[in-house]
Amino acid sequence: MLLAQRQGTGYADGWWNLPSGHLEEGETIDQAVIREAREEIGITLQADALRFVHLCHFRNPEGQARMGTFFEARTWQGEPYNAEPHKCSRIAWFPFNQLPDQTYPYTAAGVAEYVRGSAYAAVGWPVGHR
Repeated sequence: MLLAQRQGTGYADGWWNLPSGHLEEGETIDQAVIREAREEIGITLQADALRFVHLCHFRNPEGQARMGTFFEARTWQGEPYNAEPHKCSRIAWFPFNQLPDQTYPYTAAGVAEYVRGSAYAAVGWPVGHR
């Protein structure tokens, strides 16, 4: 899988993460995936080449929650490159079972659940919280 190492943003700098971002006003999740892929790694995706694979509701030790929606891109146009060097120090391919030590925790959790075949996980919530 392709990961990007963040830099210069003030949030999770030095950590590896999947190319990702936030929804913009009026945007669907798949539209955001297509836009973020173009902005961050310079590739063109088509909606019909995307497959939803996992939703991770992650809560960090400080109690902050995130929703990570994971998609698999089966095909794309272009060769991935670091299209946002002001936000990312580099991009690199990694095997699913050999993520770098500095992989952002909710990314690592979502990838682990995807590998297990799980479509949903609540990670970091008290036991029984679902």
